[in-house]
Amino acid sequence: MAVEKTFFLETFGCQMNVHDSEKVIGTLQQQGYSQVETEEAADLILYNTCSIRDKAEQKVFNRLNDTKKLLKQGKRFGVLGCVAQQEGEAIFERAPYVSLVSGSASYRKLPEMLARLEAGEKRIAGLDDRQTDETFETEFTARSNKYRGYITIIEGCDKFCAYCVVPYTRGKERSRTSTSVLAEARRMAESGYTEVQLLGQNVNSYRDPEGKRSFAELLAAVAEIAGIRRVRFTTSHPRDFTQDIVDVIDAVPALCNHVHLPVQSGSTSTLKRMQREYTREQYLERIGWIKQSQRPISITTDIIVGFPGETVAEFEETLSLLETVQFDAVFAFKYSPRPNTPALVMIDAIPDEEKGKRLQALLDRQREWQRANYTKRIGQIVEVAVEGHNAQRGQVNGRTSENITLNFAPSGPILPAPGSYAQVEVTQSFPNSLVGRAV
Repeated sequence: MAVEKTFFLETFGCQMNVHDSEKVIGTLQQQGYSQVETEEAADLILYNTCSIRDKAEQKVFNRLNDTKKLLKQGKRFGVLGCVAQQEGEAIFERAPYVSLVSGSASYRKLPEMLARLEAGEKRIAGLDDRQTDETFETEFTARSNKYRGYITIIEGCDKFCAYCVVPYTRGKERSRTSTSVLAEARRMAESGYTEVQLLGQNVNSYRDPEGKRSFAELLAAVAEIAGIRRVRFTTSHPRDFTQDIVDVIDAVPALCNHVHLPVQSGSTSTLKRMQREYTREQYLERIGWIKQSQRPISITTDIIVGFPGETVAEFEETLSLLETVQFDAVFAFKYSPRPNTPALVMIDAIPDEEKGKRLQALLDRQREWQRANYTKRIGQIVEVAVEGHNAQRGQVNGRTSENITLNFAPSGPILPAPGSYAQVEVTQSFPNSLVGRAV
């Protein structure tokens, strides 16, 4: 009788990491492993890591230190993802009980690495350099949601923003063929998925290796697959954001009314130090394209405050950009230095306390605009994708095409099922969500 092989996987970080974990889980299951809910129940304990934020590495090593007590039970440990690629084989020195270290660019080698692990090897490293042309494609993705799923269309990054570690941890930009992307989307539709989100570190930097489709044409092709009701994409880079992306959103109803376009700063001089490859004016030109669309497109963004050298006047330019654009949501962070990045040689003279004040000032200002934007939606009838139920409140939870959370009262005693769609009248607004009733 074969011995059961079990694994536990915890994921840190972004949607890319979440989807990477879905593919890793599917690969492990294909190799005969069963997923369990706790480290104690697992033979193999894996952490899929993120290194975008400050102290990310320490968080991982703290977690490893907390669970090394399980070594006496014969368990094995693996570190995957960005921290694995960033720290490399140094992880073996800091945590000698770790057996597997693999960056995301090496996940395609997982079956081989697992076989070596089972054969008794103590230290296995999958650390491809930036030059790999391979992407991680598998038909065995273990998707965590039955109705909404991710498809990675481009891996890696060639932008080298001064603050960002991603180009060093995920390798160079490499796109999948449009044929393989569409084949995966069709499989998802046939399995009952109605919403697809295309992923990439810079998703709109996609370049079809077959030369068949531009990014905008790929969006249209996915959206036209029978059964696909909504298509999203994230994250876009302003440099590669082109008019044809707005045109295709206008033309294809299944493409969602939402663009996430990280600006990082509203100051051209700060953007230059950040090596973002566009100016404030160029960013606002792209916002102009979106606002001139035939349909109302929600715009969200990312902002870093306190980047080295950011003056009070430059920060004020960022605040003025909020007023000009009026984003539906802003994800804002204090600058923190990351390993191997160009910004490390810059003098980070802004005290953390001042960074915190700027962050709070930005969030307060954004809350004002967001509240005003959401209030304008009261009285509108919108389509909501149902995600779940709040039994205590008697509400249904869902999301609009604009990716806004909307909680609503059902029209009758039978609650709409997760994965279904409902027409809802917006009756109330909060800074981060809407309330309504089914119609």
